[in-house]
Amino acid sequence: MRGAVIHAPGDVRFEAMDDPKIIHPTDAVIRTAVTCVCGSDLWPYRGAEPIGDPHPMGHEYVGFVEEVGSEVTSVKPGQFVVGSFATSDNTCVNCRNGFQSNCVHREFMSTCQAEYVRIPNAQGTLVATGEVPDEGFWPGLLAVSDVMGTGWWAADAAEVRPGSTAVVVGDGAVGLCGVIAAKERGAQRIIAMSRHESRQKLAREFGATDIVTERGEEGVERIKELTGGIGADSVLECVGTAEAMRQALHAARPGGNVGFVGVPHEVAIDGQELFFSHVGLRGGPAPVRRYLPDLIDLVLTRRIDPGKVFDQILPLDQVAEGYRAMDERRTIKTLLKP
Repeated sequence: MRGAVIHAPGDVRFEAMDDPKIIHPTDAVIRTAVTCVCGSDLWPYRGAEPIGDPHPMGHEYVGFVEEVGSEVTSVKPGQFVVGSFATSDNTCVNCRNGFQSNCVHREFMSTCQAEYVRIPNAQGTLVATGEVPDEGFWPGLLAVSDVMGTGWWAADAAEVRPGSTAVVVGDGAVGLCGVIAAKERGAQRIIAMSRHESRQKLAREFGATDIVTERGEEGVERIKELTGGIGADSVLECVGTAEAMRQALHAARPGGNVGFVGVPHEVAIDGQELFFSHVGLRGGPAPVRRYLPDLIDLVLTRRIDPGKVFDQILPLDQVAEGYRAMDERRTIKTLLKP
């Protein structure tokens, strides 16, 4: 088969790779229906994370089950399945507590921009749809495998409640999905922080009531102006930079909450400042598996359409252009079709 391999910053190639095989009885192999490039893939692409030896890329996927190991009974060949970027057995104590992305048998997916993918812990990771969905649903279901699930986790961790005010820091795919999540969880006011007209438009379509273009302390002051000088009940930090984290913490009201889901890069928290702010802070890799059944249903019943974050569709063999387009911010998120 073929798939995406990163060799160095800015150097992603579509190359021949070994066909995935069942290694453990808990594995499955799927044929990829659609996959995509994630904003977090840009960290190594931009040289902000070490690459080491050339290695496959990608952690978002939906597809058709080709083969299952002897211990996998929850899905069978031919079914259309959605999974998570973090695999889980869905039975350990961490999974039972709702944190499948911290499963004791967790493995992070990293080979999904390819024609076929081996899924470890398939029994607890994969969720099958009742029927094979129409292709029009595939982008939305693909979003559920990461960015929609991560946006939902941001809203959950920030304790977005009915009637509340939520701020979303970041206008990438996760931030935009965070707007969807905040609306679905009943926020009355949703303030999206964005400087890009196309992303602002989509944020409003997803439910944003206000747009703030300022960043840093200017952005915080604008949030305070919009909230009577006090700050927001919930802030969703969907970027992962030090500036975004500061902005999120300072935009929350005393007693408010920040859910941070952007993978942190050079982020340091001042413990004394946090102590006296009375702001709650929770985040980490999204427990997507916790939300999968409900999010799949929301997509298939057309209540939400997170697939709209894909504003570029390319054949998988043009994956390098997908990286370039996202790196240059010519597109929000690139969908790849094998």
